[in-house]
Amino acid sequence: MCYGINGMTPERWEQVKGMVKDKFQVISERQEPAADGGPGTVEILEFVTPAGKIRLEWVDAPLKLSTRALGSKRIGSSTTVIHEYSDTERVHRFDAYRWDEATSSWIELRGSSAEMFGA
Repeated sequence: MCYGINGMTPERWEQVKGMVKDKFQVISERQEPAADGGPGTVEILEFVTPAGKIRLEWVDAPLKLSTRALGSKRIGSSTTVIHEYSDTERVHRFDAYRWDEATSSWIELRGSSAEMFGA
């Protein structure tokens, strides 16, 4: 089972990637480890449109089931945090960004701006 955040499914993500590759000049397409250091990957697609540079990110990660802290109440002891993830269920997230020349940074597109990509 997959849980898609903001309505994007893995099948729709593949369609969006195909549409972008057909219509626009792709600058970069790559896959990176999840930003939070946990399991999962981030697929990044950067391309040029008449409105400027756009970046789409697709995050695929296992569903986090629980987080536990193990440790002692003694002074000076350390605490270990254990995260438990599902072997079968996945979580997906889709994000869209526009490059802002003035600040030299990616600005997140929300609402109707991100909906043009089918989110």
